[in-house]
Order: sequence, then structure tokens, then C-alpha cells
Amino acid sequence: MAKTPTPHIGAQLGDIAETVIMAGDPLRAKLMAEKFLDNPVQFNNVRGMLGFTGTHQGKRVSVMGHGMGMPSIGIYTYELYNFYNVKTIIRVGSAGSLQTNLHVGDLVIAMGACTNSNYAAQYELPGTYAPIADFQLLRSAAETCDRLGYRYQVGNVFSSDVFYAENAHNDKWIAMGVKAVEMEIAALYMNAARSGNRALAICTISDHLITGEATTAEERQNTFTKMMDVAFSLL
Repeated sequence: MAKTPTPHIGAQLGDIAETVIMAGDPLRAKLMAEKFLDNPVQFNNVRGMLGFTGTHQGKRVSVMGHGMGMPSIGIYTYELYNFYNVKTIIRVGSAGSLQTNLHVGDLVIAMGACTNSNYAAQYELPGTYAPIADFQLLRSAAETCDRLGYRYQVGNVFSSDVFYAENAHNDKWIAMGVKAVEMEIAALYMNAARSGNRALAICTISDHLITGEATTAEERQNTFTKMMDVAFSLL
């Protein structure tokens, strides 16, 4: 095990809680610290990837950015799981809908993550690996959505290595019932599995790849906090 601080997280062992709620944008992590945490203390600013630890309703929790794409989230979550004794990581982020009945502002709880990434090649598995969420976290998140009356769906997402794809082949993912596309969940779920820990991703639909729906600034402000409500309910 490497010593802390790690190359990408400037915290000492013990500075980070066993549960970390992460967002791609470090400023969203800062927002979560301000909105949900009591007495937040910043533990990271390496490469501007902000991280804070505080308490939420008396429970110790950390929030942190993870950047864009599987290489980025792969680095941060690997270090958290393997060097900082983090047991649970919950990603809150945005995704593009691939289904006509999944609308802008709805939540997607990612049960599994398909991918076009080569991330799993490092494990030298004799077949195809299916990255999945922790079931207890998933079930609790769905129950919270039911209780709060939030619109949501549970299912597969597609974690893509490419944002501006020459040939996205979305129709093929749509035909397989994949709910939405994003860029990080598969790597998160694989790192959790390999380290023997837990992970869940909850995404807000920010745009629709079929209908062309998109969020306004006001809608983002009002709806993107719902996934945070759900995430913090899991502590």
C-alpha cells in the first residue's frame, strides 16, 4: 500500500470519511459541501480536484470531484478505496437519455454499466465482465426516490470513452434497453469490485439524445440537487 498523501489526493490517512459522494465537476463537490455538510474541512486541492470532509445529520462523510472520463475517476476512486480506507463511493452526475420515456430531470440509478472502454483488460479476465452496483445501496436509493416522489428509473447505462463520437451507434444501445449514456460508472464499479468495496451511481438526465430535450440553467439548479438528496439519504 502506498503512503498518503497519494500523487493525486493531498490528504493524510484519516482525513477522508469511509463514505465519499463524488461528482465529475469539483465545483459541484464544493456545492455539496456548502449545502449538505456541517463544518466542512477541505482535504484536497491537487489539480483543483476539490474534496471536503464534514458531517451530515451527525454522520461523517466526504465529498469530492472525480473529473471527466474513466481514466480520471479510475485514478481517484482507486486511491480512495486502496489507500484511504474508503468503503463506499456514490457518484452523482449527469447523463444523456437513450429512452423516450426517460426525460430531462429524471433520475437514473445505474444497476449496471455497459462500456466501450478497455478498462477491464487490466484484470486479464477470461471473458466479458459486467460492472454492477451494490444492491443494498441501489435498493435504498430506489426506496428514497419512492418516498420523495422523484421520477426515476433503474437499469443499465452506457459508459463511453468518447464524448464527441464519430459513430456513436446509439441505436444499438437503445435496442438493448440501455437507459442513458455517461462516461465514468463502469470504471467506478470495477474499482469497487476489485477492492471489495461498494459503489452506486445516481445520474440526472441533462439532455435527450432522441428528442433533443435539454436543460436550462434554472432547471439544472432546481433538479440536479435531487440526486444529491438521494445520495445523502444513503449514509
